[in-house]
Amino acid sequence: PREEVAYVTCTYRSTCIEQPDFLATVDLNPRSPHYGQVIHRLPMPNLKDELHCAGWGPACGCFESGAAAKRTKLWPGAASTPMSSRKVGTRWWHRCQGWAGGCRGPVAPPRPICAPGASAGLGLGTGRGSTRGGLVPPVLSGAAPAAPQSRSSPLLPNPALSEFPLPKSRPVAADPPQEPSGEGSRSPLAPDPFPPCPAGVFGRRLNVWNLSCRSLSQCFDLGEDSLPLNVRFLHNPDAAEGYVACALSGAVFRFYKSCEANNWAVEEVIRIPPKDVSGWIMPKMPAFIADLLISPDDRFLYVSNWLHGDIRQYELSRSCKPRLVGQVFVGGSILRGGPVTVCRDEELKCQPEPLVVKCKRVYGGPAKMQLSLDGKRLYVTNSFYSTWDRQFYPSMVK
Repeated sequence: PREEVAYVTCTYRSTCIEQPDFLATVDLNPRSPHYGQVIHRLPMPNLKDELHCAGWGPACGCFESGAAAKRTKLWPGAASTPMSSRKVGTRWWHRCQGWAGGCRGPVAPPRPICAPGASAGLGLGTGRGSTRGGLVPPVLSGAAPAAPQSRSSPLLPNPALSEFPLPKSRPVAADPPQEPSGEGSRSPLAPDPFPPCPAGVFGRRLNVWNLSCRSLSQCFDLGEDSLPLNVRFLHNPDAAEGYVACALSGAVFRFYKSCEANNWAVEEVIRIPPKDVSGWIMPKMPAFIADLLISPDDRFLYVSNWLHGDIRQYELSRSCKPRLVGQVFVGGSILRGGPVTVCRDEELKCQPEPLVVKCKRVYGGPAKMQLSLDGKRLYVTNSFYSTWDRQFYPSMVK
């Protein structure tokens, strides 16, 4: 059935509002008088725990669960130490402060992931500034990780969390925010103030972990500062393949199980070219892939380009590379009438128009996405990370 509500993580970071972040419930029923409105807010227990994207419990992400899967547990990630688990419809909380004993374990989980038989969190580093990242053991679900029932191997590619901005370099939001100097005039890729980070700060590898013995099995170099950020498997349990999006290089790689050897292989299938611009912090504006989705029937691949502002739909085929079949602009930094002028563009003939919905200008750029289960509606947020929001889209924060 068509979805009737959506749960959205919302943050007050960089807004001068001293209130806890909250989980918003949005009415998505077109027949409801409150359609498109926030009908409930669930505040978090602490201040300045910046909520990031959320994921459903393991029953919904594992194909073999079948029609019996129910979306009853929601795991919001946070760009800070605590991680919360929320059981929808009750007042039950389970919080885990700094796993593996205080600040010695991975912290700052940007997102939960669904592992076979359990949920796991991803950590960006340690509380003492170490660059080590890793997978948080799935203790929150109360079940031990089980070996996958398909794909012929217990190997699951995941980005090592040291591959995101390192904790020593990762910018921290300043409160209150500085007065913006204009949309797009400050660096979204570096700590404030400009200039950008030196080479080698962002990650470059896709790591394959053996979940049975919790060991690293393979490692693929995807290019310096490519920043592998999103990993998605095909939904078909017999298809041992998936895609990983590199945020800063604008590249999408396909990973698959090699027939000759019992190993994984990687090939580049998509690369969004940068744009030559003026009025920006660099002469070339790279694509920033903030999210990657695969439709439930494995026919389409969706990519959100947070800097350029477009959402792309690619048709997937085993015989050839993904083919671009749809594109729509939702905000972004190259809109007509803004401070950025596109001097050379390999794809577009002119700069896109600003997006206006119900007489209201949409600022920011397309970030996290959620596709309806029937594949007919795509929902997108326009906020990625408060520090980079404030640096690059100050009008949105305001």
